[in-house]
Amino acid sequence: MWDSFISIMINILLYIYAFIGQNFGIAIILFTILIRLVLYPLNAQQVKQSGALQDLQKSKKWQEIQKKYKDNKEKLAQEQMALYKEMGVNPFGSCLPTLIQFPIIIGLYQAIIRALAVSPVQLLNLSHHISGGADLIPLNNHFLWMDLSLPEKDFGLAIAGFGIPILAIVVVVTSYLQTKLMTPPSTGSANDQSAQMTKAMGLYMPIFMGWLAYSFSSGLALYFVVSNLATIGQYALMGRLDWNNILPQRASK
Repeated sequence: MWDSFISIMINILLYIYAFIGQNFGIAIILFTILIRLVLYPLNAQQVKQSGALQDLQKSKKWQEIQKKYKDNKEKLAQEQMALYKEMGVNPFGSCLPTLIQFPIIIGLYQAIIRALAVSPVQLLNLSHHISGGADLIPLNNHFLWMDLSLPEKDFGLAIAGFGIPILAIVVVVTSYLQTKLMTPPSTGSANDQSAQMTKAMGLYMPIFMGWLAYSFSSGLALYFVVSNLATIGQYALMGRLDWNNILPQRASK
């Protein structure tokens, strides 16, 4: 079943590739945007559920429960669940859309990687996934200064004699912006463990994504960039970006 799903994704990607004149870089960009549009209702539902949960946790009733039962964790959990039920908020409602999206995103990643086949074994494996258009492979992997089938570390754009991993840097920047802009305000103190973990992830994850972009095929890095920008754009349309996480705050008088 999983292979069938990957085959569908690959054939859609190859159809776009053939339709636009066999430019695989543009095909990745359009394919990623298409998938993001398909996933938009799930993203909107996730944002709605997350917003409802944040509003609840900012409410006076929630804060009173936190203070009253701070030394009784079991009772605190019971009161929280009762309040969730009273307000009609599902504490796990924002998780389900993410779980549904996850295999789709993995499938998109697999489709791009398998379509970038270069070795005879990889090309043979790719031929098993396509229902037509075998004459399209091997694909034209060149886009701008990149060979999309190679890691950027193998061909970094040479500037003044140094190989600069331009795409990996863009991945780090866009991943950082996405994390910061989409992180909701913390409802706890600055010393809260969850707040510290969120802050750490906001720093380490963009670096990790940049390392992946630098080390694996640059076609994957291109996907990362487009996906980050498309996600930021979707959340901007829904009015859910927190620009205060990026813009400097004025000191209060």
